[in-house]
Amino acid sequence: MEASPIEERVTGRSIAKATRRAALLTAAARLFAERGYNGVSIEDLGAAAGVSGPAVYRHFAGKPSVLSALLTGVSEDLLDGGREVAAAAGSPEAALKGLIAFQVEFAVSHADVIRVQDRDLGALAADDQRTVRSLQRNYVQVWVDELAAYRPDTETSLLRRKVHAVFGLINSTPHTTHRPSSARELAVFRDLLEQMAWAALTV
Repeated sequence: MEASPIEERVTGRSIAKATRRAALLTAAARLFAERGYNGVSIEDLGAAAGVSGPAVYRHFAGKPSVLSALLTGVSEDLLDGGREVAAAAGSPEAALKGLIAFQVEFAVSHADVIRVQDRDLGALAADDQRTVRSLQRNYVQVWVDELAAYRPDTETSLLRRKVHAVFGLINSTPHTTHRPSSARELAVFRDLLEQMAWAALTV
């Protein structure tokens, strides 16, 4: 059955709005990473996404809601993705290796977001900070549960410290001075990170 003209207009408008919102969040990640949250204005965000400053308010209530949407959305995506990886794995070892690959891919692809998280999480409103931290704790727990299944003889507190240490290892990559400049270098870099993370997690 073909969509009606009204449905087509609604769908087209919805897609355009979602696309522009995504563009604003991408621009925000880059600008916040480069200049810091306090060094970026609504006008800067609009210009980077190809819209006027006032047009940003059609998608967000203000700059704080942009930062909230950015960090909350990423935390939700990590939690959902981590759960999917764990659920699809056939063993705790496979789950852990899948989670490592998942986190490495995130760190490589979303370096700006990690830099914003590290520096500007404190700029969020208190309720938003609690939401982000809760999502992140739940994501950590996905890893801890799989590591506990892999190493059932190890205390949970030690497992949790190992998971946090691996996150520190992987998420430090956005702060390195040398970035892979070719597809081959990137593949080697990913493989190295995954090997180091596995060694740290299972030592």
